[in-house]
Amino acid sequence: MKYRQFGDLNWKASALGFGTMRLPLKDDNPDNIDEEKAINMIRYAIDQGVNYIDTAWPYHKEMGEIVVGKALKDGYRQKVKLATKLPSWLIEKEEDIDKYLNKQLEKLQTDHIDFYLLHTLNKKHWANLKSINTLSVLEKMRKQGKIDYIGFSFHDDLKLFKKIVNYYNWDFCQIQYNYIDIDFQAGVQGLKYAASEGLPVVIMEPLRGGTLANTPPSSIQKIFAEAPVKRSPVDWALQWLWNQPQVSVVLSGMSKLKEVKENIKSASKSGIDSLTEKELNIIDKAGKKYREISPIGCTGCGYCMPCPNNVHIPINFQMYNEAKIYNMYDKKQKEYNNRINEKQQAASCIECGKCEDKCPQNLEISKLMPKVAEYFAD
Repeated sequence: MKYRQFGDLNWKASALGFGTMRLPLKDDNPDNIDEEKAINMIRYAIDQGVNYIDTAWPYHKEMGEIVVGKALKDGYRQKVKLATKLPSWLIEKEEDIDKYLNKQLEKLQTDHIDFYLLHTLNKKHWANLKSINTLSVLEKMRKQGKIDYIGFSFHDDLKLFKKIVNYYNWDFCQIQYNYIDIDFQAGVQGLKYAASEGLPVVIMEPLRGGTLANTPPSSIQKIFAEAPVKRSPVDWALQWLWNQPQVSVVLSGMSKLKEVKENIKSASKSGIDSLTEKELNIIDKAGKKYREISPIGCTGCGYCMPCPNNVHIPINFQMYNEAKIYNMYDKKQKEYNNRINEKQQAASCIECGKCEDKCPQNLEISKLMPKVAEYFAD
């Protein structure tokens, strides 16, 4: 495993961090985690040198932290830095902060959180958390030994990102970043700005919700075929991130042990400025092409769920994106009607807009659902 300096902190993080938003499931139910497989995966990663484990209150319908706590028993907690997040959208008053943190400590079976983040900050959440003195409360929690470092994860525009960075003496931050999303949300400018202020930057969605892990469409395969060194789609995406000195750790939400092994192998070959100019140009061309053909920027995080009218929002967007990107309308239309219950299809959307407040990508879901419904209609 390779290790990278974590900003100005006296600690080095493994190049690869374990993100626990996509743990293996039983029966395809997000709250029914296959605990045996998940614990085995997390412990295997730690045994191979991964020392940053990331989770959050809403992961797997609030079951994720419980499984992570179980995985870190038997001495594994002492081998890692543990990160989890304050559920910003649930905080209404100061007392809520202590309430949720204490619940998280209990679920994680630990007496402290190493890295504690304000989760998915946007204009609305940030304004609310400022109004109830959240950071002052967290400072008290730090003095009590419940948390060590205070940071935030971010989903909004670059202007707000810089304002938040400048507002407080943060210990670290977390942004969505990959070779498609270079100008999306904080983007590359936010990455460099945070790093210039001494903040370690944790990267989430390095594979854009799995888009960059899939076999690329033919138009993008042709671009990568120009490269003298052959890599898997995942390795290209991860190496591009690790090539940048401002990146402190890259989180990968792994669902299979095979993925853990492949990503660890990839991390072992990582390094700052290790890619050639030709390779960087190839990735840049691939990113531009993906931006041209990717219709909806859904990463499948599931924060929008459950829908009050039972629409399965992520799967609807996934099927639509796959049909568009791979130019496979006929195949995907059949799969759409066979895989998704009629009540869960886009046509059942009543455009209530409740999902939009929860979407970290700020998608106009109520406008996009009729578009998906019309596309797949017989």
